[in-house]
Amino acid sequence: MQRRLTLLSAAVLTLTLVACASAPTRFYTLAGPTPDTQTPPARPAASATLSVISNAPRQTYIEVLPVSVPERLARPQIVVRTDDTRVDILEQDRWSAPFNNELRDALASGVANRLGAVDVTRGGRPAGRPVYRIVVELRQLDAMKGGKVDAAFGWTITRSDDNSSAVCRLTVLEPAPGVGVDGVVQGMQRAVANVANAIAADVAALREGKTGVCSS
Repeated sequence: MQRRLTLLSAAVLTLTLVACASAPTRFYTLAGPTPDTQTPPARPAASATLSVISNAPRQTYIEVLPVSVPERLARPQIVVRTDDTRVDILEQDRWSAPFNNELRDALASGVANRLGAVDVTRGGRPAGRPVYRIVVELRQLDAMKGGKVDAAFGWTITRSDDNSSAVCRLTVLEPAPGVGVDGVVQGMQRAVANVANAIAADVAALREGKTGVCSS
């Protein structure tokens, strides 16, 4: 009897391992829709500022450094909160790169697209032209399936030629509809789009020589 139970337990364990091994891994990206389909800029009058910048003849150069994120999020797996005391690390639902890298790339491309700017982070920094150095920190992020995405960002922008700077922060709350991971990812994409809007507006203000932008 004991031997039969042992064999049954081994069979159940084998089936469980096979099922887990055969479960497909889904990959997601934070890169959202193009700017003209996204939500309006988060900062007041940013849309008017950005339209002026996008039509300006001068080229804008940005440098987006690696984004600092809470340690529990610095992984490829998507992390969701299940209640006040627990988070789940979803092995079968992953970002296309570690989350901190995915976030940097999404913000860099989002800001560059909104400003018509060139991202020179990985090289090609122009001589004698101002570069806007952007340092972003994700201070807090909670995402719940069928709930919401609640995130807090802070960033510093420094203009290379005159060292003028902006120190800014933004709290973003976006719905995560549905019961699956897709709603969480869509909520995160909208949150990142809001932050990219705000950063782009702040770069535009510094480019126009405005001071005291977002000081905190």
